[in-house]
Amino acid sequence: MMKPTGRDVDPQDRAFGQRVQKYRKERGRTQAELAAALGKTSSWMSQVERGIQPVQRVDLLQQLADELGVSVQQLRPSAPSDLGGQSSAPAPLALSNDLDETRRLLSGHPALRTLLSGSGDGRPVEALRSDVDDLWELTHGGQLAQVSTLAADLLPNLEQAARSVPEQERAELYLLLSRAYQALSAAFVRQGEADAAWVAADRAVFAAERSGEPLHVCASVFRMVQAFVRLRSLGQAEHAARTAIEALREQGDSSPQALSVLGSLHLALALVHARASARAEAKEEINEARTIAARLGENRNDFNLEFGPVNVEIQAVSTAVDLGDAGEALDIGLAINTDGLSPERQGRLLMDLGRAHAQRRHGGEALDCLLRAEAVAPETIQTHQAARATIHELVLIAGPNAPRDLLDLAERADALD
Repeated sequence: MMKPTGRDVDPQDRAFGQRVQKYRKERGRTQAELAAALGKTSSWMSQVERGIQPVQRVDLLQQLADELGVSVQQLRPSAPSDLGGQSSAPAPLALSNDLDETRRLLSGHPALRTLLSGSGDGRPVEALRSDVDDLWELTHGGQLAQVSTLAADLLPNLEQAARSVPEQERAELYLLLSRAYQALSAAFVRQGEADAAWVAADRAVFAAERSGEPLHVCASVFRMVQAFVRLRSLGQAEHAARTAIEALREQGDSSPQALSVLGSLHLALALVHARASARAEAKEEINEARTIAARLGENRNDFNLEFGPVNVEIQAVSTAVDLGDAGEALDIGLAINTDGLSPERQGRLLMDLGRAHAQRRHGGEALDCLLRAEAVAPETIQTHQAARATIHELVLIAGPNAPRDLLDLAERADALD
């Protein structure tokens, strides 16, 4: 189930979030500080306080109360009074609506029983393959709650199957495992949980190597670069991307699949340079990707990278905005036809066009783009720091004349403070 917008939040969740915010502020703690103490992101904490992200797990509810120095009943009056540990049986844990369950799964080893016993109950490969395809479809659609639900069951099955099937069948299972971890890395990046994205990408690299598919190794490195960028580890991101690019060029593979991976890595490197304000280097990488896309001649989705001429121009828009070249971003972006692209790609382009309009002080156009981005891919607006910063800036510029739609958007994105 998708997370609700500000218009359809459950009143009980909203009241719970207001109590959390009240106690947090009384104790002089920021959202970032409280989130870090819980092992969460600032975005998650913001969504809790707005009632968008319910806290249903008993252990997390208790941890939150402990951090705020209050009882669970003060946060949630309807909670049983023996929640702190006096009951004879533990209360069942409910899944939350983000990637918590999958993050917890990454913290352990999903196949320990199989390793210790040397056997496992495997599902048919066809069913696992179908589930991995579904996992990617949900990731591209931004349906992160469904991603978590599916992954919680799929990952242990894949890990066990890859270790228990006959040797001659293991390559395909490891490939499916790599694809699943790549999807999770992409989902964690979208959720703003870069450390988990790094772990998932690293496991994707390992599984791809075991599968004997070197291009999947490189695609997994692409996911790792995205995680490093979110971690602001630009040096590591550049090294990872550059190493993979050099290896691919030395190999000389000109297949469409290899070109898709190579071009995507150049786009990732453009992002790294843009975040470092290295204008010339960023534009050089965009041009490299354009050349590769021209050789490819079509928009493809090899390794779920969505690489092709259109995606290059989408990234060119984002790069131009990051570099402060709003006019260039608008010139490129307004000419792009996004038909056939995933909601995530469409939402990202609309968000960046909104950022470009905001840089040019086109308030109405900026708001229109951001609202359309939210309609296509809500998480793009709810979790992306650049989108929230843009919304906050638009509110400041508009002042007391800020339109209701802008204020509502700012509330949903927690961009008012």
